[in-house]
Amino acid sequence: MTAFPFDIVGFDLDGTLVDTSGDLAGAVNHALGVAHRPALPIAQIVTMIGGGARHMLAQALDATGGYDEAELDFLHERLLTHYEANICVNSAPYPGVITALDNLTVRGVRLAVATNKIERFTHALLDKLGLTGRFTTIIGGDTLGSGKQKPSPAPIKAMITAAGGGRAAFVGDSIYDVTAAQAADVPAIVYRHGFTRTGVDELGASAIIDHFDQLIPTLEQL
Repeated sequence: MTAFPFDIVGFDLDGTLVDTSGDLAGAVNHALGVAHRPALPIAQIVTMIGGGARHMLAQALDATGGYDEAELDFLHERLLTHYEANICVNSAPYPGVITALDNLTVRGVRLAVATNKIERFTHALLDKLGLTGRFTTIIGGDTLGSGKQKPSPAPIKAMITAAGGGRAAFVGDSIYDVTAAQAADVPAIVYRHGFTRTGVDELGASAIIDHFDQLIPTLEQL
């Protein structure tokens, strides 16, 4: 049997491993409601996900009339409180994710997560889904400190080091993931049905998958 070409496979979380759109949209719309602003449809909020909760909320506030930093600070805390209390109401792994993780583990691959989601929320969500124990390391958006979230390569590099080193690939759904992986000199695979709904073919990924049953064959070809 030919050896599997990667020692580590890392994953983004929101829009890659797990469809969290319903719960994230609920938190955004809760914050908008606190500000007496109209709710936004999930499809619109999905386009705002990827750069962390504060960035997501800032875009939602821009779309509903603008904001100042004090208001953003206040509403960001309201969003986080609501999300923490409702973190896994509608969230679930994408089709084929669990089988793909199983098949990678059987091949001796170390699995990891590098996400812009706050670390405590990352662990809380993965715990509720029963997935935490599958990953050798988990890097959250605040794990490395301010300014070191994707698209910085820092989370990918830290993920590889914490997972024991070796040849790695990264699976994501956004330009943040592709840019971070490329800057870390790691191949990026994009899941087409994540939160980047348009322009997936223009992200510059090493490969694109339409379903997670394509992940292992795609990795073997890279």
